[in-house]
Amino acid sequence: MSNAAQPRGQKAAPLAEAASMARALDSLNRILLGKADQVRLALCALVARGHLLIEDGPGVGKTILANALARVLGLDYRRIQFTADLLPADITGVSIYDAAGGGFRFHPGPVFAQVVLADEINRATPKAQSALLEAMEESQITADGTTHNLPAPFFVIATQNPRHQIGTFPLPESQLDRFLLRLELGYPQRDAERELLAGEDRREMLARLEPACDPAAVQAAQRAASRLTVSAALLDYLQDLLAATRGGDFGAGLSPRAGRQLLAVARAHAFLAGRLLVLPEDVQAVFAAVAGHRMHAAQGEETASVPALRRLLESVPVP
Repeated sequence: MSNAAQPRGQKAAPLAEAASMARALDSLNRILLGKADQVRLALCALVARGHLLIEDGPGVGKTILANALARVLGLDYRRIQFTADLLPADITGVSIYDAAGGGFRFHPGPVFAQVVLADEINRATPKAQSALLEAMEESQITADGTTHNLPAPFFVIATQNPRHQIGTFPLPESQLDRFLLRLELGYPQRDAERELLAGEDRREMLARLEPACDPAAVQAAQRAASRLTVSAALLDYLQDLLAATRGGDFGAGLSPRAGRQLLAVARAHAFLAGRLLVLPEDVQAVFAAVAGHRMHAAQGEETASVPALRRLLESVPVP
C-alpha cells in the first residue's frame, strides 16, 4: 500500500495540525527542488521531537534547508559555526559581572533559539561538541548553579563534513545516538538542477518566505503525531525488524530505545501523510534515516550502508 492510500473508513488526521504542516511542506519543496523525501524526513524529525544530522559536502542546500524550515514554521533561528577554537561558552552563553547590580548576569548563547543550525559540527573539539549535545539531551543548560530552560520547540540541525576530510573530529557512537535522524541531501537530479540554475536565487526566495504556522501550531502537531494509533500487527513488524538488525550482516543492532525512536518517526511520517494509523510503509520510509548511523556492518564499516538496510527491509515479512 502506498503512503497516499488510506484504508476505507479511516479518519483523516486532525485537520488544523495536519493542514499547517502540509502548507509548510509545500513551501519547503518550492525552495529545495527535487528533495521531497529529505524535506519530509527533516520535518518528521521536528514533529517527532528529535534532532537532525545532515552529512554531506558543501553547496548542496544544508543551510538553506535549516533557514527555510525555521522561516516557514515561524520559529526563531540561530546559526553556530563550529570551528577548532570554539568554546562551550560560545554555544551555551556566559555569566558576566554586572557592576551596577553587584553580581553576575547570565548572557544566553546562540543555543537559545527554537531552530539551531550547528554548522560543521565535526570541525569543533569534542568538548565543544558535548556542550551542544548535552543541551539537546536535556533541553536546558546549567550555568553557575542555575538551570536555564531552552525554548520550545527546540530543534537542532547539525551538519557534518564527510569523514575523509581533514580537520574533523568524528562524533562518537554515544553522541551520534542523540540525533534522531541522519540524512544526506546529495546532488539534485538534472531537471531540478536546471531549474535551480535558470531560476531565482534561493536566498532571495527565502527573504520572501511567509510562515505557514507558528510555534504553538508546531507543538500541537507534535502532540497530535504522538497520539497516532499503532496496531499490534505493526508492533510485531517493528520487533521483527529490530531482531533482524541484531546479527547477520551487522555487528551492532538497534537497541530498544532506537526502536522507540523509530516508532516515533514513523508516527510523524504517518501524520504528515494525513493518516491517524501508522502503516508498515511509514516504518520503511524512515528506517534507513533512523537506523543507518546507529548500526555497524559486520565487515567493519563505520555505519551500515543503504543497500544493506534495503536488503534487511526486504528480508522481513510485512504484515
